[in-house]
Amino acid sequence: MGRYQPALLGGIFIGVLSSLPGLSLANCCCLWVLSGGLLTTYLMQQNDPRPLETSTASVAGLIAGAIGGLITALISMLLVNSEAQREALDQVFGQMGDMPPDMVAMIERFTTGPAAAIIGFVVTVPLFAVFGLLGALLGLAFFRKKPGPTEAA
Repeated sequence: MGRYQPALLGGIFIGVLSSLPGLSLANCCCLWVLSGGLLTTYLMQQNDPRPLETSTASVAGLIAGAIGGLITALISMLLVNSEAQREALDQVFGQMGDMPPDMVAMIERFTTGPAAAIIGFVVTVPLFAVFGLLGALLGLAFFRKKPGPTEAA
């Protein structure tokens, strides 16, 4: 396995599960992002007979989270401009009652189109990167191999 392949696989895991409409609900506590970081550490440790370094696991988790954030933001950008999203937004406005037209226009501007995509990238990628790093550190606590007798001295 290549040096960054575990991070790429962890990022794909994060991005796909965080974007699927039904499964994305479990990501409310960044469950999929933490799990992707954990998966990244697991894959890295399985391919290395020595104990995994904390810095290596941290960087890989950071990369996995960033990749997952990019995938999630790209898929969300495609879904934001869908007809179903617009209908859901209209339904929310209908239930809210009397709202000033300026407020409705501002909310529509920030929830659709390029503004929503930019906000999605700016928020999702760094947030997922941090939680991917935390998941990798958690995975290190679970999956790090014990040093052998020659490594301990």
